[in-house]
Amino acid sequence: MIDLVGFDGDDTLWHSEGYYQHAGAEFERIVGRWIDVADAEVRSRLYAAERRNLALFGYGAKSMALSMVEAAIELTDGHIAATDIHAIIALGKRVLEHPVELLPGIRDAVAAVAACHRIVLITKGDLFHQERKVAQSGLADLFHRIEIVSEKDRHSYARVLAECGVEPARFAMVGNSMRSDIEPVVELGAWGVHMPYHVTWAHELEHGVEGGHPRVVVVDSPARIVAAIEHCARSGTPQAA
Repeated sequence: MIDLVGFDGDDTLWHSEGYYQHAGAEFERIVGRWIDVADAEVRSRLYAAERRNLALFGYGAKSMALSMVEAAIELTDGHIAATDIHAIIALGKRVLEHPVELLPGIRDAVAAVAACHRIVLITKGDLFHQERKVAQSGLADLFHRIEIVSEKDRHSYARVLAECGVEPARFAMVGNSMRSDIEPVVELGAWGVHMPYHVTWAHELEHGVEGGHPRVVVVDSPARIVAAIEHCARSGTPQAA
């Protein structure tokens, strides 16, 4: 049996990464006024800044904007104009203000799972931004519990399961990120339902889950989530749904 089902937010319930990718492209355009973008490896330098800052700034658009400002100053040896710094900050604001657009079919899938199981939303990032997205999604009332965490690791999942009174073997997590949504819960002995998104931040691509893991079910659309959860509940050997 599965007593509790978790859902990720960004790029599982609603579109998100595309807005960050667009901001990254605009960042290159702005910095490109000062340096040769190709020679400077701007994207890799920006990613390095984001990685360095995760422990201080956490995840989300505010962290991205601060890392962009830092990377721009470093890349231009401090010569970038204040007007361009202002433009970079505006990029972060636009990401914070982006509309919440649900993935096609996800509302029906979440409602169908909620009809049979307790469900919890577990998402990470900036508190204010995530709260706004949850509220605008129109899905909040379906969830038994909403968790906005600074990091999605074994400790965070173990705490949520303990507070919900659920053993790991009776929990399944649905998400697009192997690193954040699948690997930690599988390590705890729970189930992962992986629904890949068409674009993924480089940081989320780093994981240690081997293909064909017996506690991971792979789905290609929200319409297949219910069947995947039923498969987990039967405790058989997961296969691609």
